[in-house]
Amino acid sequence: MLLQRTLTALLLAPLVIGLILLTPTWLFAPIIAIAFLAAMWEWTRLSGLQDLAVRGALLVFTAVLLALCWWVRDTAWWPALIGLGVLWWVAAGQWLRHFAFAAAPTRENLLFKLGAGLLVIVPAWVAAVAIHGSGAYGHWWTLLALFIVWAADIGAYFSGRQFGRRKLAPTISPGKTWAGVYGAFVAGAAVALGGGLLLGVHGGQLAGLLVLSVVTVVASIVGDLLESLMKRHAAVKDSGSLFPGHGGLLDRLDSVFAALPVFAIGKLLLGL
Repeated sequence: MLLQRTLTALLLAPLVIGLILLTPTWLFAPIIAIAFLAAMWEWTRLSGLQDLAVRGALLVFTAVLLALCWWVRDTAWWPALIGLGVLWWVAAGQWLRHFAFAAAPTRENLLFKLGAGLLVIVPAWVAAVAIHGSGAYGHWWTLLALFIVWAADIGAYFSGRQFGRRKLAPTISPGKTWAGVYGAFVAGAAVALGGGLLLGVHGGQLAGLLVLSVVTVVASIVGDLLESLMKRHAAVKDSGSLFPGHGGLLDRLDSVFAALPVFAIGKLLLGL
């Protein structure tokens, strides 16, 4: 499985990096919207919605929301939407403490989970596009945000395998350990330090970027755990089967969805 996951990642990574670095923001935005909408499609299934027509209608509604977000770009709405995303992930952290919340297959829980999906997808898309379009180095900042998440994932995997004893959230994701969390912090901070120096960040801003990397990693872990909770509620192993060894798009983007709004707000507050 590790070999399969590695080969898939090696094939996908150049495509993602090329997309980020080589496309203008006006083209980057609709391309990632397609990927985010595909993840939303998987989220509707995990939520318990079976009717394909209704799922399709909800996908169209989400696409309309993204289009409206693009229309109000460069206004006060964008920081507000990104801030809403950050607040959602704080609330999601509380949801993780109560595993059984919204687990029953009721209409109310279905509506709650579908609404949660919108709060996962829309602010993350706004954050990604905002970072990408933030000045001459916006493309590189977008890549740094992803590298922090990817490095944290790798650091967590190897640190957890080597030193993992105490479980982080055994009911939700039995494989995750506190040692993996610490490894994620170290790997994420190391990437942030290197990336920050290459982008000309120094002094207090560099220290702030290191703190931001830790908070971003925390958010990425919450995103990962929330999707794991959704899969436990739905009694499925993966959100989909698009990528060999990786599952579906949501399985690959869960951490990114949570990390992007946090990183975007932190970058804004640090004046980077």
